[in-house]
Amino acid sequence: MSDLSRIVKAYDVRGTVPDQLNETVARALGAAFVRTLKEYGDKADRIVVAHDMRESSPGLAQAFAEGATASGATVLHAGLASTDMLYYAAGALDLPGAMFTASHNPAEYNGIKMCRAGAAPVGQDTGLTQIRDYAQELLDSGEAEKERAEKPIERRDLLADYAAHLRTLVDLSDIRPLKVVVDAGNGMGGYTVPAVLGDAVLPPLPLEIIPMYFELDGSFPNHEANPLNPANVVDLQNAVREQGADLGLAFDGDADRCFVIDERGEPVSPSAVTALVAARELAKYPGATIIHNLITSSAVPEIVRENGGEPVRSRVGHSFIKGEMARTNAVFGGEHSAHYYFRDFWFADTGMLAAMHVLAALGEQSRPLSQLAHEFERYVSSGEINSTVDDQTAKLVEVKQAYVNADTDELDGLTVRFDDGAWVNLRASNTEPLLRLNVEAPTEERMIALRDEVLALVRS
Repeated sequence: MSDLSRIVKAYDVRGTVPDQLNETVARALGAAFVRTLKEYGDKADRIVVAHDMRESSPGLAQAFAEGATASGATVLHAGLASTDMLYYAAGALDLPGAMFTASHNPAEYNGIKMCRAGAAPVGQDTGLTQIRDYAQELLDSGEAEKERAEKPIERRDLLADYAAHLRTLVDLSDIRPLKVVVDAGNGMGGYTVPAVLGDAVLPPLPLEIIPMYFELDGSFPNHEANPLNPANVVDLQNAVREQGADLGLAFDGDADRCFVIDERGEPVSPSAVTALVAARELAKYPGATIIHNLITSSAVPEIVRENGGEPVRSRVGHSFIKGEMARTNAVFGGEHSAHYYFRDFWFADTGMLAAMHVLAALGEQSRPLSQLAHEFERYVSSGEINSTVDDQTAKLVEVKQAYVNADTDELDGLTVRFDDGAWVNLRASNTEPLLRLNVEAPTEERMIALRDEVLALVRS
């Protein structure tokens, strides 16, 4: 019997196929999704479903659609899509949606990202717990197999509409010619990049796209589709140098995150991208609010204020970012993990739109990306460092006591700030016995010293 508590996470469903997630489970979750929407008083008569390129995704999406129709909904099946393409469908058509993907996870995984009409998030506090409980009831009673389609499932290709919408948000038609290497990691970027940045469905742009690993293959034969791991962008870095390209773009498996490489083959930090995009959005919407999570560089709120905007600091995680964006009507939000959120995109995250902003910013002036990005890089970061601990809470208390004379807060874990601009954040993992450390400082020497000092406390 499937135990859904093992695969229903804080923001989505994620598990191994077929032992944890299979078509019976997906069918139960589809029925439960529609039932929960009705109980919340949301639109539930029609939903949209899409899936990535994993071998198990089409069958899981079809089963989910059958469960949803058995609960009274009409299903629009969009077929292959990136996650932000599903958000586009949910926003443009004002429909609840479900995207079948395990993002950057290995091939044996799959999952579901669900949203309300208008791409509003579904998480533990906004319906996901009820969906889990209702689906568990169907599985425990054996009723899940009876949740079969009672209405025909409509199928529609939304790729061209998605691409056309993104091009209305960032105009790339008049930038200088750019050579761009794109590593899709055999994920959905290989499907969406030719449509948005190439000439597959729309007029060509002044971009020479050099594709890497565009073949859709959920077994990920070249490398994991997780650009957050430096090992997975080595091929792209080498290709940018070899091709003499202006920049490189790396997408994760479901193409909702995008990482940027400059012309030297060096990474541009997601914090720098956040600051760059924030400055562009503030030029369009003067005085607007920008959301950033507490792991992004201190350069982000500094640059937001310098450009006349209002920075708002948030906890890590898309439900918190989206919640703050809705509360403040923010125009943009960025995370250290390369998730970027736009008010013009229904407050949802889209790596493609962030990439388009970087291309526009680079193409509207003559300097190389390394020089442009340098304007937005002011501090030295450690990156995230994990430590295994037996008692996360006790260790956080111990570290706090060690810095009792510093400025601390506990918005998300423990943040310690120092007079020279350096800061430390230590957060507990929700799923593993880990503490996650991030350190930033004005110089590399100060960062290393502070990093090692905190790690000695954590690992003692």
